[in-house]
Amino acid sequence: MGGVTLIAVPFAGEGAGEDELSWGQQDIWGSMRRDRSWLPIGFARPLPPGTTVEDVVAELRWCVSRYPSMRTTLRFTGGALPRQVVHASGEIALEVVDAAPDADPAEVAVGVQERYQDTDHDHATEWPVRMAVVRHLGVPAYQVMVVCHLVVDGLGALAMQDEMRTRPTGPSTALQALEQAREQRTPAAVRRSQAALRHWEHLLRTTPADRFAGSADPRTPRYWELVSTSTALHLAVGTVAARARLETSTVLLAAFAMAMSEVTGISPLLTQLVVGNRFRPGLATTVSPVSQTALCRLDLAGCDFGEALTRTWRASLAGYKHSYYDPAALDALVERVAAERPDPAVMRCGFNDRRALTVDVPPVDPTGDVRAALARTTTRVARRQDKPFDPCYLHVLQERDAIVLALCADTHFLGPADQEAVLRRLEASIVDAASRSAVT
Repeated sequence: MGGVTLIAVPFAGEGAGEDELSWGQQDIWGSMRRDRSWLPIGFARPLPPGTTVEDVVAELRWCVSRYPSMRTTLRFTGGALPRQVVHASGEIALEVVDAAPDADPAEVAVGVQERYQDTDHDHATEWPVRMAVVRHLGVPAYQVMVVCHLVVDGLGALAMQDEMRTRPTGPSTALQALEQAREQRTPAAVRRSQAALRHWEHLLRTTPADRFAGSADPRTPRYWELVSTSTALHLAVGTVAARARLETSTVLLAAFAMAMSEVTGISPLLTQLVVGNRFRPGLATTVSPVSQTALCRLDLAGCDFGEALTRTWRASLAGYKHSYYDPAALDALVERVAAERPDPAVMRCGFNDRRALTVDVPPVDPTGDVRAALARTTTRVARRQDKPFDPCYLHVLQERDAIVLALCADTHFLGPADQEAVLRRLEASIVDAASRSAVT
């Protein structure tokens, strides 16, 4: 590396103030505390030819000035939660990293991104965005941007990137985090949260305990992630969804729940769904975290795949409707139900469809041979670690010609062979359904 230069970038924007954390921020703050991480998200991408350092400076200034979340710090008051503080103006540094002449600027950019993500963040004193431009032979080649998950979620980051390309000059109409915190104290919002809590309480009180004894193959390290990459699933899931007139996410969720019930015997299955909440008024393009989890009960034992789709659609729809609530009130509810119910239901499983974060995916080839594509499915162990994560969480991602299933599990709950069996059964049920003339 040839060296690093810092450029001070002044900024000023509207929406300054201080308030409690929004519900979405509270949700992320809880995850950050559990994971002992500032949960950075970001990218390293090539710059268009002709881009200057001054262009990147202007982009950084525009971004931090336009979005209140990008000039937010936290104030710790000694209470259970910090408070968000949006600043009216300030100064942020842009790093200019000069790659060595014989270096690959793409590798240098990835190294900068990893350094940003691996460096601790001081929420009280640091701005939540870190940006750099990588020059090679004096020419800007790559841009690196990393932000704290507390101030933006994945879909919010996409909204921000879209606007960074066009740089609109008019005021944003989306509700930002400070406005959300104020809106969430209104009577209508309180009623909405209370309705959501009643939905959660009903499921937690009425779902029978699963009595699953746990894995027969616990491992050390304890927590494993298995990743399956399937072209067959990519080719098949749209066909099944179109015939059933459902979203592909519903098809994947149904197949996951059926596979879990078949492998573990747990039915009904309480499953937490990550919901973007951007269908709600004012949240479609907000550059702030608004995702929360919904709870649904999937009772699919003994039914065929067509019936499983119908039941999953109904259960998930009820969950989505009740996915916007006060997280602190939910935590208190879960503790209360667990204390009052001698044999409580357990929320072991989660489902997070992250495919919307992948852009520019080409259309599925309608002539693709689904059965032949099964031979190209690969499954690998991506992580083994002692750092805990949830008992069983399925993340769905998208590549250009494949769906990627990342199943994170506690091997004391679901051993590696059972994890792989869940992934195989999920794929097989959707491929079988696509191969039939209609979903039965």
